Amino acid sequence: MSLHHKHQIDRRRTFAIISHPDAGKTTLTEKFLLYGGAVVLAGSVTARKDQRATTSDWMELERKRGISISSTVLQFDYRGYRINLLDTPGHKDFSEDTYRVLTAVDAAVMVIDAAKGIEAETRKLFEVCRQRGVPIFTFINKMDRPTRDPLGLIDELETVLGIHAYPMNWPIGAGAEFRGLFDRRNSALHLFERTPGGSFKAPVEIGTLDHPILRERVDAATLTEAEEQIGMLDIAAAPFDEAAIGAGTLSPVFFGSAMNNFGVQLLLDRFLELAPPPTSRRAGSASIQPSHQPFSGFVFKIQANMDPRHRDRIAFVRIVSGTFTREMSVTHMQSGRRLRLSNAQTLFGRDRETVETAYPGDVVGLVGTRDLRIGDTLSEDQSIVYDEIPRFAPECFAYLHNPAPAQYKRFSQGLAQLLQEGVVQSFELPGRAQRVPLLAAVGPLQFEIVQYRLESEYGAPSRLERAPWVMVRWFEDPDDAFSFDELHLGSGVARAVGAEGEPVLLFRDEWSERYFQQKAEVTLLDRPARDHDRLSVNK
Repeated sequence: MSLHHKHQIDRRRTFAIISHPDAGKTTLTEKFLLYGGAVVLAGSVTARKDQRATTSDWMELERKRGISISSTVLQFDYRGYRINLLDTPGHKDFSEDTYRVLTAVDAAVMVIDAAKGIEAETRKLFEVCRQRGVPIFTFINKMDRPTRDPLGLIDELETVLGIHAYPMNWPIGAGAEFRGLFDRRNSALHLFERTPGGSFKAPVEIGTLDHPILRERVDAATLTEAEEQIGMLDIAAAPFDEAAIGAGTLSPVFFGSAMNNFGVQLLLDRFLELAPPPTSRRAGSASIQPSHQPFSGFVFKIQANMDPRHRDRIAFVRIVSGTFTREMSVTHMQSGRRLRLSNAQTLFGRDRETVETAYPGDVVGLVGTRDLRIGDTLSEDQSIVYDEIPRFAPECFAYLHNPAPAQYKRFSQGLAQLLQEGVVQSFELPGRAQRVPLLAAVGPLQFEIVQYRLESEYGAPSRLERAPWVMVRWFEDPDDAFSFDELHLGSGVARAVGAEGEPVLLFRDEWSERYFQQKAEVTLLDRPARDHDRLSVNK
């Protein structure tokens, strides 16, 4: 490996920001881009008509609702680093797409609302990261508003999520009395001053807690409380350990306010210093390192019609090893065919730029590659086949009807494309008279996305009929599926076939699932066997 190639790998950071809705993920994303010089004006999640929409949101439905419901890739440079920020949905009805994006990152920043603490969606995303051993950095946001006790938030991180926490900095005051952050690692105090209009002056670094300026700006009670808390942390908190951070067992914690740039640069600078460069990926029993010379990568996301003018289809590839060059030829390992990668782009929201060269950790969008599917491998080394993309159990089910027979072709083509993208999963119920698609999703918002995109991109109306099931289970041994007939299924249970032809069972509630397993004495899994085994190994 040349020194140039090693330098390019070492300076890359590929990560995602995960959070509960409204915790401030999109705002933090915008501020990162602002520091990186990627945007001139940081947008707003709830952009008004006279404001710009958020840079990372591209779908019309996202702009109307003021939320992120798809995932895009944002690449920019900052202080010598090449940053690949994979933007994930933060809405409560986030999709399986969110989970898949987390397979392509090397670290994650978890945003927590200081007033609410850890919420349901944060826990789900955290679990996916922990199962894969992804290092997690925590940003406790909105410290300039009424908050919970900071020590209580740290305790919640450790008890609810089961991860050790190391506060990298500590707030001086909170809410209207929030005055700054004490950097524990450098023993430096960063003061902030509120100005009229709700804005803040740039932070001023003044040194230790006994500096005279601090005592002029902070009341004695607030300062005493902060000093006591910092003293407690020095005695009782988990020790700083870079190896534990890299292993995902210790989370560095940062406080601040993304909306007002409180602590954002402190977070970004320390994150880039401590987060790992591109890491290896498993290909069968082998571990493929970024330094491996032949090019290889895997498809983790597919998105159609990002540019409605061209009705294009983009396959997002995470580069694992080697060097990508425009016009290079690689093998599509699933089909054995050779592909020429002539139309590769980096994306920044809706904006695109042709890629000439890319390195491990980078994400490139391949335009017009109709045969690529999520999870596919592209490689110059034909011994490499990645198995990185798991399937997750959906919790929402619905039949999708075509109310306009004259639009059948548009309806079927559009739905086939959306299924290829993995927007939703599909199942088939044997013996059903009408072949109406049974769709399944992690969150119900995904059905709204399917209907919206069918109508807006393909001109095909649709009608949704909710189905009664709430969970799907796979057989640990698929042969068990044929060991009983319909009479033994019991009430509230239905036999179905997955998209890959595998037998599954659908259940109306948790009780029927538990009763069936006890009665039938078979082992059921919450995801296909190969995904269940692989994620268990990664824990």
